[in-house]
Amino acid sequence: MRNASETLELERALTGARWLTAARVIALLALAAVLVVFPQTTKVGYLLSTGVVILNYAVTATGWNFMGGFTGYISLGHAAYFGLGAYGTGILVVKAGVSPFLALALAALIVAVIAVPIGIAALRVRGASFVIVTIAFVLILLLMFQSMGSITGGSGGLSLPRPFPDLIRTDHHRTFYYIYLGLLAVMLLAWWAIDRSRFGMGLKAVREDEDKARSLGVPTTGAKLVAFILSAFFTGLGGGLYALWFGDLDPVFQFSIMMGAYMVLMSLLGGVRSLFGPLLGALVVGIAIEFFKAQYGDTQFHLVATGLLLAVVVLFMPEGVIPAVKGLFARFGPQASSIREISAADLAAERDAEEASKP
Repeated sequence: MRNASETLELERALTGARWLTAARVIALLALAAVLVVFPQTTKVGYLLSTGVVILNYAVTATGWNFMGGFTGYISLGHAAYFGLGAYGTGILVVKAGVSPFLALALAALIVAVIAVPIGIAALRVRGASFVIVTIAFVLILLLMFQSMGSITGGSGGLSLPRPFPDLIRTDHHRTFYYIYLGLLAVMLLAWWAIDRSRFGMGLKAVREDEDKARSLGVPTTGAKLVAFILSAFFTGLGGGLYALWFGDLDPVFQFSIMMGAYMVLMSLLGGVRSLFGPLLGALVVGIAIEFFKAQYGDTQFHLVATGLLLAVVVLFMPEGVIPAVKGLFARFGPQASSIREISAADLAAERDAEEASKP
């Protein structure tokens, strides 16, 4: 039976937990409201297109996080699946005459199928070796798509017709903004469900200690492969949607190592173990990249700024912004004590009760 001191301590802890939960819900609702309302607040095409680009970053970073966040395997070559999704959609629309959004779905499924043998081969290694394999794959695809000019357009690129030809440019951006937002919501819901599932627990065990997880009976090989395929599928969806929105594809951009680096940076900045970490990272990094591009044009200064930001994150916030903020709240919030507080009267009462119970 709890005494008055323990009850008070428990009530304080519960109050702090309720306050933190309420703060999270309010912040989430506020962010959702801002994202939903933003396209209705402006008719400036540049701002709307910037919003689409940032959501594209959020989708690709969240897609990357299905692999990197759950398993701890860092891939710098996820632009391969972004590019495959984009070109798969474009080729199906332009060469095969498939309707745009059916082509998007088919291309994402094709990317998932391609990811099966790639995942089986790549996931046999870990650490730096895995990173090198992922980079090699995206570079191979870059050379292939540049050389297959009759299918991909080669270095000249591939142009797609607009899926909504009757819309003016601002409405075109606004429509794709909401499509991207819907896709992002589905991906976040899927990540949240996996995070709380038995499958997700197995993936997180792989992340913490793969050898120990295997010894405890976790099917690590199969779990990693499923996470890899899901990650490739969602990243491919992001690439295909980008193709339908932007309309012009270039192998150098679609299969860019920098695209993969951005996915990693955004996830690390927000927190790879957090549901909304990649989204927060995409908002910060995406806005910064677009600002530097607008201010400094083609000087590549945004690459310098991105590198400096990555260095700051790794040195000072290795777990990301969201875990750092959570730690700050935990530091200054109600603290659980390992030493039970008890008054002299309660202590005396407990001693009398023990003595009375003795024969």
